[in-house]
Amino acid sequence: MSTAVELGAVLVVVLAAILIGSFGLRLSRTTSDFYVASRTVSPLWNASAIGGEYLSAASFLGIAGLILAYGADMLWLPVGWTGGYLVLLVLVSAPLRRSGAYTLPDFAEARLESMAVRRMASVLVVLIGWLYLMPQFQSAGMVLRTATGAPAWAGGVIVAVVVAVNVLSGGMRSITFVQAFQYWLKLTALAVPVVFLLFAWHGDGRPGLGRDAPPAFTDPVTVGVGTDVTVRVDEPVRVTVTGRVDGRELDRAAVTLQPGRHEITHDTTIAFPAGARVPHVENLPVLDDHQWLLPLNGREHPLYATYSLILATFLGTMGLPHVLVRFYTNPDGRAARRTTLVVLALLGAFYLLPGIYGALGRLYTPELLMTGRTDAVVLTLPARLVGGTAGELLSALVTAGAFAAFLSTSSGLAVSVAGVIGQDIMRGGVQSFRVATLLAVAVPLALSLGARTLAVADVVGLAFAVAASSFCPLLVLGIWWRRLTTTGAMAGLLAGGGLAGAAGIAVVTVGPYSGWTGALLAQPAAWTVPISFTVMIVVSLLTPGRVPRGVARTMVRLHAPEALDVDRGDWRPRST
Repeated sequence: MSTAVELGAVLVVVLAAILIGSFGLRLSRTTSDFYVASRTVSPLWNASAIGGEYLSAASFLGIAGLILAYGADMLWLPVGWTGGYLVLLVLVSAPLRRSGAYTLPDFAEARLESMAVRRMASVLVVLIGWLYLMPQFQSAGMVLRTATGAPAWAGGVIVAVVVAVNVLSGGMRSITFVQAFQYWLKLTALAVPVVFLLFAWHGDGRPGLGRDAPPAFTDPVTVGVGTDVTVRVDEPVRVTVTGRVDGRELDRAAVTLQPGRHEITHDTTIAFPAGARVPHVENLPVLDDHQWLLPLNGREHPLYATYSLILATFLGTMGLPHVLVRFYTNPDGRAARRTTLVVLALLGAFYLLPGIYGALGRLYTPELLMTGRTDAVVLTLPARLVGGTAGELLSALVTAGAFAAFLSTSSGLAVSVAGVIGQDIMRGGVQSFRVATLLAVAVPLALSLGARTLAVADVVGLAFAVAASSFCPLLVLGIWWRRLTTTGAMAGLLAGGGLAGAAGIAVVTVGPYSGWTGALLAQPAAWTVPISFTVMIVVSLLTPGRVPRGVARTMVRLHAPEALDVDRGDWRPRST
């Protein structure tokens, strides 16, 4: 019954997304409708839609999973992702809306009057979008497999198809309605179960997180391993194995796992006795509760990793194409600021919840540290703590919220990437946008099916690092420093965006790495962001002759209040 209920929840979310999106089809007729919803979205609707697309799989599943694995350090993720909107509010939101551009490449060309800078910005938009989309599709596969046992590729394909249908039907106007609905669904899907989980934990009488030892199984438990993993065992444990361990095929065989590394093949089940220490996947730290509750304990070079993560999340938000495009849909700069304030409240309410799931997961689902599927803690807890019909219904609600997260974020990313491909590679217009949408979705789907699976929040963190190292310097200097030159902007985008992108590709395709190499590549923002700012400023000072001729008029357009009635018509690139 549980599988049927959860599958039904997924179908309801998918159908709701399609039906709500089809409503936008009746309202979308012009290019402006498809790209920026004709700039008529109110602050509350826009903030709900931003919350819908911003709260991705990394927020819904990833934070709780990382808190389960690494502890208090990971609380910086929701702090940074929310705090990034403060920087966006102060420095970017209103001037960006006044620019009149449709996309980040539009802004780059309007400000710097250079097709070369526009092309580089277009490449970075696509890179960030695809890097962000890939874990959404992978997580969708994980969720559907957990809920129904379906193949790992099925969830990603479903999300890709629904996103393509919604974006093709009505563009930005269509997905605005869908994403606003999905924010409130995600908030409900996390908030309602957490009430039942806390009551169940209180009634269970289980002690909290105060042990001096690493996690252990409180009851006899059988762990199913879905993918090939290598685990570390700290002390000898007698288990019953069905499957393949260390190259030996076993069928309900009693064996003793000695301390050290052990390779476990997919579809293997291992029965542990009560009190046994939980083996950990080799790339996860083994922490007692005291270490787990304190910061700077979980990773190699934790001080560097923490500050680099903070820098990436605070500055990366303003460089995310699918977030910035939302501010082009506001009627004016004042509405853009009001939208940002509402977004802060909505994100703050949501981010109170994942930490609770992570802490309860350490008590009730420690086996996820062995299987490596810590992202599944949100999905696993309701059935484990509540049980019965209530547990099944809560699991279905959480599964529905997870799919809403994939659909809403993927829709926003698809629109931003398709907008760039449609304008810069094709001829522009509605038909080009629709063809570009298929490319925007198909490529990351193919990558997600072929790439190895990483923690969703880690991959999203790499996308933030690329955004912080490229578009953050371009926007801050482009909006507030009139001496930025075409050559300086191009050099900074190449240096910062190129280095951060190369680090992300290395981690996704070849990593993980250990030592300082691993820390610098997994969290590159601490060195790539300063490089980007420095290169942009120094090269601009060395090339004063490359300051755009129309910079004075552009700066007035960006900063003059709307009441002055400065010409703010939709900006069009010279190439179209």
